[in-house]
Amino acid sequence: METLNISLGVVVTLVVVALLFDFMNGFHDAANSIATIVSTRVLKPQHAVLWAASFNFLAYFLFHLKVAATIGKGTIDPSIVDHYVIFGALIGAIAWNIITWYYGIPSSSSHALVGGLVGAAVAKAGFGSLIASGVLKIIAFIFVAPLLGFFIGGLLMVAVSWICRNMAPRKVDKHFRRFQLISAAAYSLGHGGNDAQKTVGIIWMILIAAGLSTTESEIPGWVVLACYTAMGLGTMFGGWRIVKTMGNRITKLNQARGFCANSGGAVTLFLASAFGIPVSTTHTISGAIAGVGTTRGARHVRWGVAGGIVWAWILTIPCSALMAAAAWYVGRLVL
Repeated sequence: METLNISLGVVVTLVVVALLFDFMNGFHDAANSIATIVSTRVLKPQHAVLWAASFNFLAYFLFHLKVAATIGKGTIDPSIVDHYVIFGALIGAIAWNIITWYYGIPSSSSHALVGGLVGAAVAKAGFGSLIASGVLKIIAFIFVAPLLGFFIGGLLMVAVSWICRNMAPRKVDKHFRRFQLISAAAYSLGHGGNDAQKTVGIIWMILIAAGLSTTESEIPGWVVLACYTAMGLGTMFGGWRIVKTMGNRITKLNQARGFCANSGGAVTLFLASAFGIPVSTTHTISGAIAGVGTTRGARHVRWGVAGGIVWAWILTIPCSALMAAAAWYVGRLVL
């Protein structure tokens, strides 16, 4: 990546905007981690966000930075990255997150960021600036991640139903209230381990372009710590509009179903993070919830709601890309 003449003030501004996006990511995607334990009344909302935020941050100590490397070097040509591209990408992603949060739509902050990078890069250097293999892999997982969550969540629900077939429903609920805390913690770990790293990759790109990071093989520790902290703080504030959609409108959950949905989502996120694939936590948990719901019969899933969510998934990258392209042009005038 070419070192550019970027003032320290611009670098600081971009880092702050990146951390604002990370905060918005946690705020917007809090529903992914807490929707099931709130809707099943395992924890009060205030306690649920603290629980999720704690495990978002703990992911800092557990996950390698493979996802950050994919964002930093695997989506757009590093040689075209400058402060205008980063500015456009972040503003496009933040704008889309605000719009979808306002309307209670569970869209993907991850794909908003990818769309932002794509839009700003194309605005500057055309489609040849995209790394096709990286972008196509991320697009493929728009479908793969929710399908994995769907099948793993559904299989877990079938297994739980068989194991608990002779137990009284009240006893099952009592046990799974505790198990849900564990599954929600695991999902929050996966959320922190995958999502916070995307902003790590963005800030890393900024520092390399400005010549403030001398190597592309190591990411400064303060960057990682700051991103995980911002994500955790965002989660603590919680996006309640989206919690209602995720926890109640796709299918009705009880303690056992909530456990299976969170566990299916967590397994999917751990697998994706291990291979450095930036996936959508929103897509993953939506698929897992739908998979759990179908074990009771397809009629127990509100497919109209699910279909609306899928349309949001499809539109996220192109819409955030268009916003980012516009922001890139504005950035050229103001930065």
